Formats: sequence, structure tokens, C-alpha cells
Amino acid sequence: MNIKPLADRVLIEPAAAETKTIGGIIIPDTAKEKPLQGTIVAVGGGTKDEEMILKEGDKVLYGKYAGTEIEHEGKKYLIMRQSDVVAILG
Repeated sequence: MNIKPLADRVLIEPAAAETKTIGGIIIPDTAKEKPLQGTIVAVGGGTKDEEMILKEGDKVLYGKYAGTEIEHEGKKYLIMRQSDVVAILG
């Protein structure tokens, strides 16, 4: 990965949205809910006031509107502050 978040930010690869069908009707991508979990692929170095708790490979939950969506080499990612992550999945 050649994207390195700065300070207390993390780069997350969102989990794939689930494909659901209702009575044979396929729900289009635009109607699917954004996934609220993902895997951390890169972390910043932290700040003098906030040490980084999260690390690469952690599976996490985050808020519905957290982060900024970016696209790199055809893949979608979210970049957000560590404080926007609400839980680490065990």
C-alpha cells in the first residue's frame, strides 16, 4: 500500500456490501446500505496527544457517515480519524 495516513488517521477497506434479493428482484448498488465495518490497511503515526491503538489488519466498526471516501487503483477506501472508529471486532 503506498498511501500512508498522517497523524491519527487510518485507511480502511470497507467490507463488501451484501447483495440481497427480494422476491427475485435484485437491489441495485445505489440502493444498498454502506457497510459499517472494514479492515484497516494502513495507520498514521499518531500525535503527541493521541497514541495509535489501531493497527493494520484490525477489523473495525465505524459510524455511518464517518470518513472520506477515496479510490486508489480501482479500489474504494475510507480515511478517517482513529476516534471515528467505534469498535474493534475480535
